Amino acid sequence: MEAEIITIGDELLIGQVINSNSAMMGKMLQQIGIKSRRMVTVADSEEDIISAIDNRFPETKLIIFSGGIGPTRDDLTKETLCKYFETELVFNQEAYNDISKLFKNLGFEVTENNRLQAFLPKDFPSLPNKFGTARGMWFEKDDLVVVSLPGVPYELRGLMENEVLPRLEKHFQATPETYRTVMITGIGESFLSAKIAEWEDTLPKNMKLAYLPQPGIVRLRITSKNETVEASLKQINEKILKLSQIIPDLIYGYDEIMLEEKVGQLLQAKNLTLATAESCTGGYIGHLITSVSGSSTYFQGGIISYSNQVKIEQLNVSPSNLEKFGAVSNEVVREMAEGARKNLKTDFAISTSGVAGPNGGTEEKPVGTVWIAVAGKEKTVSKKFNFGTNRERNIRKAALAGLNMLREELIEMD
Repeated sequence: MEAEIITIGDELLIGQVINSNSAMMGKMLQQIGIKSRRMVTVADSEEDIISAIDNRFPETKLIIFSGGIGPTRDDLTKETLCKYFETELVFNQEAYNDISKLFKNLGFEVTENNRLQAFLPKDFPSLPNKFGTARGMWFEKDDLVVVSLPGVPYELRGLMENEVLPRLEKHFQATPETYRTVMITGIGESFLSAKIAEWEDTLPKNMKLAYLPQPGIVRLRITSKNETVEASLKQINEKILKLSQIIPDLIYGYDEIMLEEKVGQLLQAKNLTLATAESCTGGYIGHLITSVSGSSTYFQGGIISYSNQVKIEQLNVSPSNLEKFGAVSNEVVREMAEGARKNLKTDFAISTSGVAGPNGGTEEKPVGTVWIAVAGKEKTVSKKFNFGTNRERNIRKAALAGLNMLREELIEMD
């Protein structure tokens, strides 16, 4: 069973708005066994919308449109689809009642433009929208289903979950495709591929492996398609067990858990606290840690020691070490971590000092050179990295590397 996803809007085409709706819908369709064959973005024009339908792949049985059904004059999708499916718009009292109720709760009167949203296709069902004024629409012609949904992301998600997915499951009776994601850090995609090549070769034909890299992390998506979800999960988990025996140190979690969340779970489980001392990462480690709900139970705070003066006064870094070895050095980054742990009275501390770039590198310490240390009550460990020349990627990679070093220390305590 194959589908195509069509997002509508000039704001998407010019890059003014990031198109997150396609990814959302593709992921949700995959979970009920419907494969997204193509994703296309078109302008809000009758010609482009009709062309998107007419030029679909022959195997396509489902097209989902997102956008172009709002209350303004530039929203043409509803009228265009009615024309294509040879029907007309008629006033829907139930839809108008929903709109009136929503506006009343917000303390507003229904505008004429919003009243027009109660006009819906005469011969096809509409899909109630609990989160907005634009109802979804469901069209059928021959063996093709076309669904039209609003472009507002939270409205789109609500309609997909509450209306579209249940109808699609019943209509197409697709075989579910199940997947799990193995979260990996500390190794690049190509090196990981070489390391698990033999394991990958053992995957049967009904299973697929996808590498999904991002700075500092590689996600391995393992997909299986069987008669039931239970059978697929059993097969996936068996393969994951074997994979974990090959690369136990590189797997930090499963199913989209972020590294900062995993580290937080470990700290909470052991009733331990953490501080940070950041130079080149500029507080990014602290940002990642505090992005996790409940992090106040284990994260005490951090010091952004961008200057040598702050390193000396706030973290007890030795002026002689700064002069002799420089700020980007093993000696200094260890003192930073130990100073943060002592002064903020925590069980652990992570520190970073490096050349994020694109300027500031030397022959001895090129751009991308980063020293990271983790200090605990028993010992301090440190490591030198070179992450490349891109500043944003260097900051992200350094932060994740620091969190991973802490994760390894916490696991070693068991």
